[in-house]
Amino acid sequence: MAPPAPTAGRRIFVGDVQGCRDELVALLERCRFREGRDHLCLVGDLVNKGPDSDGVVEVARRLDAVAVLGNHDLWWLAHGKGRPKNRAWLAARPLIHLWDDICLVHAGLAPGWDDAAVEGLATRLAEPIDLAAPPPETDWLVTVRYCDADGRRPERDWPPPPPPFVPWDHLYRGRRTVVFGHWARRGLVVDKRLRGLDTGCCYGGRLTAWIAEEDRLVQVEAARAYRPVG
Repeated sequence: MAPPAPTAGRRIFVGDVQGCRDELVALLERCRFREGRDHLCLVGDLVNKGPDSDGVVEVARRLDAVAVLGNHDLWWLAHGKGRPKNRAWLAARPLIHLWDDICLVHAGLAPGWDDAAVEGLATRLAEPIDLAAPPPETDWLVTVRYCDADGRRPERDWPPPPPPFVPWDHLYRGRRTVVFGHWARRGLVVDKRLRGLDTGCCYGGRLTAWIAEEDRLVQVEAARAYRPVG
C-alpha cells in the first residue's frame, strides 16, 4: 500500500515518455499526483516513437510541467510535428533546469562542468533555444552517454566502448542530484546524486517516476512495445 501523500507539494520526475500518454496518466495516478500542489518534472523526450505525442504534451501543458528538451523533442520540432500550441509550448522548454538540490537534464553533463559552470549554463540557456542554430552544448546535453575524463566521446555508444570511456555520470562530482534519461539500454540508475529514469517504456518496458521529497520510485508497465529496441 502506498504511504499517505504528504501535505506539501512534491516534485515527481518522470523518465522518457516518448509519446506514451496512457502510461503517463497511469503513472501519475499511481503516484497520487495532486493538481495544483505536486509538480510534474519531465526529463525530455516527451514525444516520438509512442502513439500519442501530442497527448503527452497536452498533459504536460495542462499540469504546467517543468520539462527539458531531449534529442527526440528537437527532432520533432525540427520536422514540424505536432499541433501548433503543443509545438510552441515544447519549443519554449530549456535544455537544463536547476533547483538548489537537483539538476534536470535529458542526457548528461560534461566532466569539466563544475557546479559554477552548470549554474552559468542554466542561466545562459534559460531562454528558448534557436532551433536553427542551437548552442554548442546542446549535443552534449541531449545525447551524451559515454565519455572520458577529458570530455572526449567515442564514435558510437553501442556496443559499449572500451576504456577510457565510461558512463558520463561515473565522472560527475557536483553537489546536486542529477535526474536524467536518454539511456533505455542501461535502464534505471539509482546512485549517490544520480537518478537515471529511462526504463524503455516505448520499447515495451516501464515508465518510471522518482518522487524527490520521498526518495521513492514508482513504475507502470508499458501497454505494449511501440518500437523495437534499436
